[in-house]
Amino acid sequence: MTLEHAAIWTKQLETLRDFYVRHFNGVSNNRYVNPTKGFESYFIRFDGGARLEIMSRPDIPENLNDTRQAQHLGFIHLAFGVDTMVEFDKKAEEMSAAGCPILSGPRKTGDGYYEFETLDPDGNRLEVTCAWRD
Repeated sequence: MTLEHAAIWTKQLETLRDFYVRHFNGVSNNRYVNPTKGFESYFIRFDGGARLEIMSRPDIPENLNDTRQAQHLGFIHLAFGVDTMVEFDKKAEEMSAAGCPILSGPRKTGDGYYEFETLDPDGNRLEVTCAWRD
């Protein structure tokens, strides 16, 4: 069994699509539009086959969770893995230089990972991880 995809509602469909394509090497399909429902979406495919669906519809209310300062029950982040510490450090520098807030890290975790946390343009939490060895 595999995780086929995760989905995010957004009010800035193009901005979010461009973010995941630019920073995480995602490949986007063409925009899907259902004019009857006012629904629009993109699927973004990543290395390994996982996909992220970003969706927009005018009647979806704002998210009331505070994703920067507090965490709540339910889905809390997406994690992207890189293969090497060099690639990891380069990604952390790239994200910071692009104005993405680094919420925590880079740091070594107790379970063998090197990680940092950031936010996408909508404030969704993201982790970038890499397995580390001493």
